[in-house]
Amino acid sequence: MEINETFSQYSDWLYTTTVAIYVVALLFSLFEQAFGAKGRLAAERSRQKVLVGAGGPDTELEDGDVPAKPEPRPEAGRPERIGRMGAALLVLGAILQLTAIVLRGLAVHRAPWGNMYEYGMAVTFIAVVAWLIVIKKFPVRHLTGFFLTPVVILMFINGTMLYTVAAPVVPALQSYWLSIHVSAAIIGSGVFLVPGVASVLYLFRTAHDKDAARFAKFGPKLPAAEVLDRIAYRATIVAFPIFTFGVLCGAVWAEAAWGRFWGWDPKETVAFIAWVVYAAYLHSRATSGWRGTRAAVINVVGFAVTIFNLFFVNLVTAGLHSYAGVN
Repeated sequence: MEINETFSQYSDWLYTTTVAIYVVALLFSLFEQAFGAKGRLAAERSRQKVLVGAGGPDTELEDGDVPAKPEPRPEAGRPERIGRMGAALLVLGAILQLTAIVLRGLAVHRAPWGNMYEYGMAVTFIAVVAWLIVIKKFPVRHLTGFFLTPVVILMFINGTMLYTVAAPVVPALQSYWLSIHVSAAIIGSGVFLVPGVASVLYLFRTAHDKDAARFAKFGPKLPAAEVLDRIAYRATIVAFPIFTFGVLCGAVWAEAAWGRFWGWDPKETVAFIAWVVYAAYLHSRATSGWRGTRAAVINVVGFAVTIFNLFFVNLVTAGLHSYAGVN
């Protein structure tokens, strides 16, 4: 089918706009992270005073005593307001990025992940959506800057080094397995970005807890290590079965296309290594009770292998997956 150049151009413009919006959201979040810690601590102290004044668990009221009137909730300071603006920009960027993906699909009349540029665009979108869900469930909005940093870097590399003009896919990719196998790999890889960042921050947090003097300026601004560990574990539980399904579908597609389920292609091999690392992470937690630093290190290794497979394998090595639009 003929490529719709108009939709393709709009998709490229929206992608560039999304990167710019994410950069602004990143700066807003870093501002909140740097200057909002005092505001969060003040709000926590005020909350504790309200509980005490209202006859909470930290105080005992004698007969005839009247509980003190709760103090009004303190207004959010400037860093917190800027942090909320950053979160709103993150939502706007996700909407624009989704629109760019849809327009790319309409332009090429197929699933919009037939080359590495489209794949990277979809992976980063899933990662942003996953993070938006996390900050909805956990009070970690101020950590958005740490999460957006790798996202912006990946999107910049994707839009420059990996950019591919809209075009039909090669015959090897003209299969319904493109939608099934690649979409599962996209969702799994995108969600894996969240536990990767959370585990890195966990290591910094525990380092501060062990050596507060050395990490005095960084550790206190992070949430408790248990919170970061919980985020990493729950996100990995969500991503791992989806990623596993994608690997299995890839093997079935390989048998249908090339006559074998496994051929030790570089991308297949590194994907399998990533699967083993994440399986080891979940297995060690379930059976050996591994938590804390050891589990976080395994998760970081899995994240590193995933990024390595996403970019380095396609840029440097040659294999059966080299048709993904990268020279």
